[in-house]
Amino acid sequence: MSKKKRNILLIFTGLIVGIGVVFTLLNGWSFMKGYALGGEHPKKPEIQQDAFKDKQKKDREQLYSKAPSVGEEIGELYIPKLNSTLPIYHGTNEDELEKGVGHFADSVLPGEADNSVLSGHRDTVFRRLGEVGVNDELIVTTAAGEFTYKIRKTRIVDADDRTVIVPKPRATLTLSTCYPFHYIGAAPERFILEAYLIEG
Repeated sequence: MSKKKRNILLIFTGLIVGIGVVFTLLNGWSFMKGYALGGEHPKKPEIQQDAFKDKQKKDREQLYSKAPSVGEEIGELYIPKLNSTLPIYHGTNEDELEKGVGHFADSVLPGEADNSVLSGHRDTVFRRLGEVGVNDELIVTTAAGEFTYKIRKTRIVDADDRTVIVPKPRATLTLSTCYPFHYIGAAPERFILEAYLIEG
């Protein structure tokens, strides 16, 4: 190899190494900056978490004497707009959803202060849910009584959107089904109705 070609190869190699070092330094700086800005979120004191759990337990004891078992029928959902009454089962496995509306087991029971989440198939129990909208009522009857909710908003979210099941500051009923209603195969979105307790 001639001296000229060797020099060009050395310059080219040095340039590649130099670019690599610059990218490494820039990425390292971005990482450190993000780490410094993000930090750790302060953990809630254990005493607050315990107090919150105690309050939830007390609220449940006031309305329900015991928590239901998965698969147990816990009540009925009446949708006046559709003149439709649907059984509600505790749990959202396929076994429950084949029989009726499923109650998301990690959410509170209907009537309790927080977010009670109900799900159903778009091609069975909730096939006409798209006809229901803002200001329509949803009535849930359980062993604890009758609870009337008024729909305050509807929305369409991605299938993996977890905001549907987040806690709420007041007694809320959230209905969820796959969307679009006439989609063939696994639907990419969810149709959501969010209602507030107005009576019960």
